[in-house]
Amino acid sequence: MSKSIYVVIMAGGIGSRFWPYSRNARPKQFIDVLGTGRSLLQMTYDRFLNITGKDNIMVVTNDNYGPLVKEQLPDIAESQILLEPFRKNTAPCIGYAAYKINRKDPNALMIVTPADHAIFKENVFNTVIETALEAAESHEKLITIGIEPNRPETGYGYIQYIEDDEKQEVKKVKTFTEKPDLDLARKFIESGDFVWNAGIFVWSVKAIISAFENNLPDIAQVFEEGTDQYYQEGEEEFIKKAYAQCNNISIDYGIMEKASNVFVVMGDFQWSDLGSWNSLHELRDKDENHNVVDANVLLSDCTNNYIKSDQEKLVVLQGLDGYLVADFDDVLLVCEKDKEANFKNYINEVRAKKGDKFL
Repeated sequence: MSKSIYVVIMAGGIGSRFWPYSRNARPKQFIDVLGTGRSLLQMTYDRFLNITGKDNIMVVTNDNYGPLVKEQLPDIAESQILLEPFRKNTAPCIGYAAYKINRKDPNALMIVTPADHAIFKENVFNTVIETALEAAESHEKLITIGIEPNRPETGYGYIQYIEDDEKQEVKKVKTFTEKPDLDLARKFIESGDFVWNAGIFVWSVKAIISAFENNLPDIAQVFEEGTDQYYQEGEEEFIKKAYAQCNNISIDYGIMEKASNVFVVMGDFQWSDLGSWNSLHELRDKDENHNVVDANVLLSDCTNNYIKSDQEKLVVLQGLDGYLVADFDDVLLVCEKDKEANFKNYINEVRAKKGDKFL
């Protein structure tokens, strides 16, 4: 690989579907969700040290979480932590990182990844990323990683690609649809023509900046104006003004659905976006009744549940099937674990009736 490789870790979300484990003050990316001794952010950082040096890894996060990033990743410099003054979704986040990298190395390659995904076959993952990097180095391609779907998930983007040659590893994308409704997601699964977008992107800095200029020119102009401010004392003040001018839009809606140079590389590396309690239940070790138990419990006639509580508290449960029982300090949540769409409703109701104390 002849070009520098930069990794941009997006770590600004609040993880609402993991409430009350994930809280505003410490969202899920900063938590040891999998019980490995490392937070999801730290695991993501570790993963990419196999691909590039620590000096080329950036973390984009909300400015409230800057101290958490410094605490968990002490090896990276202040200039590698990009602080967002407002949450404006992934397009401004990626735009900020791309234009900052461009200031230092306009010929660089760029990997963009969420901070909170789990990948269990890291050797396979590395091979997939290397394939994508090689394609991005020689051509102006916007590359996403595709995952074979196993359910009609409405929280992911869906990719339909052109199968010119089954042996071709980098496939041209025919359609890119972000977060369809349930009926459309079912049709995608039934057709067999669609794969999930893992939300991991690979491209050259030149390619993504060109895509911003063509598809999101307002955002492109905003971050282009800061060229002289990146890596300087005035960067923070500039970014506050820049974000105030940016629309709230995802990279998927803003660019990937529109661009004609989108490609996909398929990945089979045991991936999960850990987007909900239900997805975590799928990954964790279970007892003989399919319960995930991270608590001091006595169970009677309980199946397919996720139970998490302080080990010092005894939890006695009877007759639950498919429930989440989550006991954290000042919040106890008991609900059907697969009704993850309701979590935003819970949070909105708590905020409206109880304030932000419990969030």
